[in-house]
Amino acid sequence: AMAQDAPFNVAQTSAVIALATHSLLPPNPRLDNALTNSAAHGLPPIQVTPLAGQLLAIQAQLVGAKSVLEIGVLGGYSTVWFAEAGARVTGIEIDARRRDIALENVKGLDVEILLGDALEVLPRLAAERRVFDFVFIDASWETQWEYFDWAVKLTRPRGAIYVDNVVRALVENETLDRTKESLVTRVGRDERVRATLVPTVFQQKSAENEVDGFLLAIVN
Repeated sequence: AMAQDAPFNVAQTSAVIALATHSLLPPNPRLDNALTNSAAHGLPPIQVTPLAGQLLAIQAQLVGAKSVLEIGVLGGYSTVWFAEAGARVTGIEIDARRRDIALENVKGLDVEILLGDALEVLPRLAAERRVFDFVFIDASWETQWEYFDWAVKLTRPRGAIYVDNVVRALVENETLDRTKESLVTRVGRDERVRATLVPTVFQQKSAENEVDGFLLAIVN
């Protein structure tokens, strides 16, 4: 038997992810196509993992999401997860080429992808009094707080906001110390929401485990 304090190694992490992916995710040609088409067009393989996609879909269903806002679309992989979970998805993508590929990948689904800088598009959505049930933020790490602040204004009470790559952003921005301002310290003082941080471990192509984590908030 494995000792309780034995480190959880790369092979085990890989095995757990493979087991869960195989067991919990039914085949989905549309999702497979989104990955294949994105790769064929040279998009970087930085979309959420399949298990994370399933998590997003489940969370959207838990809040009864009929409308989802995505900040950062890439090839539209997570967009497919949300749309197939029964939501109308509004995506914001700054890169025209990526937007075109994403539109191919979400063809036939209830999705609109707005081209532009999110910090210019979000105020426009607010001015139009748009309201969303769930917001997924997966874009520039430098402006996570600005995105989050707009997301709160655009989310209905009891709606949810999910910010990806929060742990890696803390490390890269060197804001792990609580005396430094970060998304986490700011959200902690934000009385509009209640939030938690969930660390994650996944295996990169390199032989090491990469720790990351997402922030999940509910709007009061």
